[in-house]
Amino acid sequence: MRSSAKRTSWVSVACGMAQAGFLEAEAPRLEQWLRAKQHGEMAYMANHFDLRLDPRKLVPGAKSVISLAYNYYTPPQQAHPDAPKLSTYAYGRDYHKVVKQRLKPLMQFIQEQFGAVEMRAFVDNGPVMEKGLGAACGYRMGGQAPM
Repeated sequence: MRSSAKRTSWVSVACGMAQAGFLEAEAPRLEQWLRAKQHGEMAYMANHFDLRLDPRKLVPGAKSVISLAYNYYTPPQQAHPDAPKLSTYAYGRDYHKVVKQRLKPLMQFIQEQFGAVEMRAFVDNGPVMEKGLGAACGYRMGGQAPM
């Protein structure tokens, strides 16, 4: 699957697979994160607690999770020291759209190899625990949010 992901979907930093199931270790972390109001004004982050912890509830009958991590680094564009500070992900095209588009060939490859398979692609845009799923798939991701 790793070689297919790299061949069909761009160069991924990490690719792993895991059995779809309840992310037991993530439940107390997510609950603590929400209680501490770490999600700030993003109230939607408190929604769908149960969906975030079990991908089988997002895709009924799911047996596996494939998790890909991409390096979507875009060099800073502002040279002037007084320019407003912008996050690097704000440069260039919206990474949600870019990465999701690059997942389509991998999803097509899976359909060709295994037939009609129910699947969904999330790019930082659904009630999934990206870090927890990444850990279940065998790699760790950085950042501050537990998502």
